[in-house]
Amino acid sequence: MDPSLRSHYLADNPPTVVRLEIAPHFAALSPKQKRYAHHLSRASFHGTRVTLAQVSPESPLIYDLILALHRACHGDYKKLSNDTSVSASDVALWLEYSAQFLGNTGNYKGFGDSKFIPRISPEALKKLSGVNDEARKIYEEATKTGGGIYETKNDALMHLGYPEAGHMTNYYPDSPTITKEEISIVGDVLEEKKLLIENTRLRKLESGDFELLIASGISNPPASDRDLGDVKSIDLTGSLAGKRLHLVFGDYREEMAKIALEMKKSGKEAANEVEEKMMEEYAKSFGSGSIQAFVESQRYWIRDKKPMVETDIGFVETYRDPHGVRGEWEGFVAMVNQERTRAFGKLVEAAPSMIPKLPWSKDFEKDKFLSPDFTSLEVLSFAGSGIPAGINIPNYDFIRQNEGFKNVSLGNVLSAKAPNEPIPFIRKEDDELYRKYRDPAFEVQVGIHELLGHGCGKLLQETAPGKYNFDIKNPPVSPITEKPITSYYKPGQTWSSVFGPIASSYEECRAECVAMALACDFEILQIFGFGDGREDIDNEAGHVLYVSYLQMARAGLAAMEYWDPKSRKWGQAHMQARFSILRTFMDAGDKFCEIRAPTSGSTNSDDLEIYLDRSKILSHGRPAVEAYLQKLHIYKATADFDAGKKLYDSITDVDEWWAETARPIVLKKKTPRKVFVQANTVLDDKTGEVKLVEYEPTIEGMVQSYFERNV
Repeated sequence: MDPSLRSHYLADNPPTVVRLEIAPHFAALSPKQKRYAHHLSRASFHGTRVTLAQVSPESPLIYDLILALHRACHGDYKKLSNDTSVSASDVALWLEYSAQFLGNTGNYKGFGDSKFIPRISPEALKKLSGVNDEARKIYEEATKTGGGIYETKNDALMHLGYPEAGHMTNYYPDSPTITKEEISIVGDVLEEKKLLIENTRLRKLESGDFELLIASGISNPPASDRDLGDVKSIDLTGSLAGKRLHLVFGDYREEMAKIALEMKKSGKEAANEVEEKMMEEYAKSFGSGSIQAFVESQRYWIRDKKPMVETDIGFVETYRDPHGVRGEWEGFVAMVNQERTRAFGKLVEAAPSMIPKLPWSKDFEKDKFLSPDFTSLEVLSFAGSGIPAGINIPNYDFIRQNEGFKNVSLGNVLSAKAPNEPIPFIRKEDDELYRKYRDPAFEVQVGIHELLGHGCGKLLQETAPGKYNFDIKNPPVSPITEKPITSYYKPGQTWSSVFGPIASSYEECRAECVAMALACDFEILQIFGFGDGREDIDNEAGHVLYVSYLQMARAGLAAMEYWDPKSRKWGQAHMQARFSILRTFMDAGDKFCEIRAPTSGSTNSDDLEIYLDRSKILSHGRPAVEAYLQKLHIYKATADFDAGKKLYDSITDVDEWWAETARPIVLKKKTPRKVFVQANTVLDDKTGEVKLVEYEPTIEGMVQSYFERNV
């Protein structure tokens, strides 16, 4: 690998470490609520090794090495330096890598899916690991397993993706010859069986047969607890005819058993019967491997209205599976911020009057908007490869469309900042306004994105043979073609199964476009406390709107960090979406949005600036976004994958200017992504009291928090 490219993969120096502030919100809970939160936090973090195993074969070993070196010196890294004769600066480089590794739960970025490697040399780390036999053995294994800690020679292995392209993935373990076609055939067979596969991995055997690895705390659950009863193997079809798929339970068995036990303990501290049933279904799913039990847990979850302690745990998001169907382990536990939640409640009330303002007819919208919970949360624990700013779940459209969903905004994630953060690509003239309104603008964006973006829309379906959720004899007219629609979802098909690898990014883009369109509505801005509802681009509401568009444009430009020129592949779903929206802004015409490229001879040739005409947001920006949004939405609603993919591939294609001029500048200007130091909870078994343990927002504090988490 070119040394200049290799440097792009070095760990952040230093990473941006911030603390999730939670103490006053946790203190406000009752003893029973604290115990409920404690067991849920333990369940979430017991899944740490599950997430690690999903990322890369070497990630669990690197995790063990981080803990072993901390244990060897009891957290005194000066002593570790002295005992091994490794310089203090090298030890600091190891700690920087460790903090970033723990913040991403693996050696690939949770936001971007590219590998990062330590700045400490292999020789120095080997010497450091010689502090005792435990660390030395782990180091030796970690450097030869999978891609290894330091592997950079194989460009393809530097990114997560399909094995047949040479990329790293552990969703298809020990299967270097498995192909997209084979993954699709297995998926189609399981779709016919109506078996959801978020909690699975797929292994190809030397015989040509396959194993479906199902996450469960026991390796031989009774047939009554299995989603397919006593079925042990399934005949495959198409080019795999004659081969079989064997169902193997007990993937991550030790971790899943611990998780199931904590869910049972949580159930004893539940506030009501709905929470008790939710915990019961969680425990069944994680213990026996039943994904249908997980689906039931989500049904109870959306019925658990306005809890003081909010949580959701499981194999949730499918961003990191290259095929877009298998879920990564995550779990969060949070306390409700009552004041912020009241503002979101007003947005929920306004939703039925806001959705009709979007660019499609009621034929492409739910018959009735299912009013969700929308709460602002302060995170106590978030286990997984990264912490989002907002969440809209469950991801099952058959629940979302017919039963409801929940939205959460994570307040202490939004507000967490390192001092004196640089903000690249914002003009000096906009800097003060941008810093003042970026948090309110982002909160508006997240609120609309999660509630109205993910919450709107209808999938036109043949729900069962011969039964439809629309008038098949008089089908809706597409606003794009102005002709009756000809495609729709067939029985058993889901949004993810039809749109596959692009589904996650495409849906994030659709939701972001809804946010950009409706952020222009001054009634919504008033709900969030800005302006008086009248359209005025120059008042405080106008400031929030302008910064919302500026923030999206900046995110779209910064997205170039997450595009790989070798594979021409986007490594992050949200950033691919934001790039496409920036392109939409720039295509709006009349110089509405421009990225000023550096000019030859300029003293500032290593920079780019965003010029966005505030006066044209309503006249040019919103119409351009709505035209793009209409296509995204209609193609999704009608299962028109071919048209949707063509549209999305075209607008997210990276041309020569973006690749050769913009991207190098973006890489040079990139700022380290935040990693969050989270508190731990400790239960006194004798008194039943739960103590909150917080840590300093430092690289040492990050490592200590995980060591004391003991997972």
